[in-house]
Amino acid sequence: MSDTIIRVENLSKKYIIGHQPQERYTALRDVLANKAKGMAQIFNPKSKIEHPKSEEFWALKDVSFEVKQGDRIGIIGRNGAGKSTLLKILSRITEPTEGRISIKGRVASLLEVGTGFHPELTGRENIYLNGAILGMSKVDIRRQFDEIVAFAEVEKFLDTPVKRYSSGMYVRLAFAVAAHLEPEILVVDEVLAVGDAAFQKKCLGKMEDVGKEGRTVLFVSHNMATLTSLCKNAIWLLNGEVHEHGRADWVTSKYLIYGSELSGEVNIDTSKQDPRFHFRRLSLLNVADRVTSVFDIKQPIKVCLEYSSKQVIKDLEISIRLYTSSGIPVFSINRSASLGLEVEKGNYVAQIELPAKFLVPDTYSIDIGAHIPRVEILSQYQSLMSFEIEETGSHMASYRGAAFGLILADFPWKEFCEKK
Repeated sequence: MSDTIIRVENLSKKYIIGHQPQERYTALRDVLANKAKGMAQIFNPKSKIEHPKSEEFWALKDVSFEVKQGDRIGIIGRNGAGKSTLLKILSRITEPTEGRISIKGRVASLLEVGTGFHPELTGRENIYLNGAILGMSKVDIRRQFDEIVAFAEVEKFLDTPVKRYSSGMYVRLAFAVAAHLEPEILVVDEVLAVGDAAFQKKCLGKMEDVGKEGRTVLFVSHNMATLTSLCKNAIWLLNGEVHEHGRADWVTSKYLIYGSELSGEVNIDTSKQDPRFHFRRLSLLNVADRVTSVFDIKQPIKVCLEYSSKQVIKDLEISIRLYTSSGIPVFSINRSASLGLEVEKGNYVAQIELPAKFLVPDTYSIDIGAHIPRVEILSQYQSLMSFEIEETGSHMASYRGAAFGLILADFPWKEFCEKK
């Protein structure tokens, strides 16, 4: 008997986008202008430009994959890639245009704040309503009831209509219901971002427990570190299609460097930046001062940042931040730590050096930014450049890189033996 619990075959979803003229108040000048246009079209029919009233948009196109029982699958992609549409189809909220899906077992979904809740009903009533929708008996729901309420931390508001809940309370109860009513498949969108850090941690722990119990989890997140810690495999959607499908750390690594430069040098367009300050170039240099994107683990890396200031700018913070392929921040370096916050007018070349045997073998991405703290952002670039560290024989080579952490710690040992 096959252990495949979800099978998606050539799934596509089409929407029709309508183009309606923008409505606003009509002034006398608009009436006169429209009359003039009408007269021009009578005497010159070719001047009339026809705009389509609608067009097709394929949110998903020929998506195919399989999910085994007990898998924890992460789904990633940029905004508009089709993630939420896919989850809505899998949750039977939306019908596909083409293709087919087969699902074994009950699906509990948490796609957006308030999904599946009736706003006029109390928290207590919504727990029983959701359980009934999942096909559970009152006895089964009652058995889990106390645990759901304790997890959601809404005891005081259990008999209050949920329309009066805050977004955080809503999400806490919705997740508790979805996770505790024992569905075979749990589908969770980025909605957990609404909760506080402590609750997010509790939710992730619960999803991990659900997976260990043999149930299946589909999890959408923009937090790559969270996704890779929770999920074994990942699906990357790009423009409605499956771009990559495989091991979570491998897929997220590809995703994070997608669209960024791997040449070791990026020239930055200054025309679209703040006129007061702009970045010009980011370069990575090896020990021979050559631009490259691949480095020996036993050699240092020079990070060279060029920027210009058109005037004196006080309280300006310039920063460089480094991320691993899993989206975990390694460190941030701020200019103010060495040079202070004021930047004089002029063109600058700034350089920092990452020591040899510091970063573990991996692919890294670099963010740069310039901002006046708590006031405004002048310039910011995320994943502007990526580079690789190659293992060429470090003292931790046998542990295969990230298995022992983010950096290569090489502190001297001091040992004292007390003889008996």
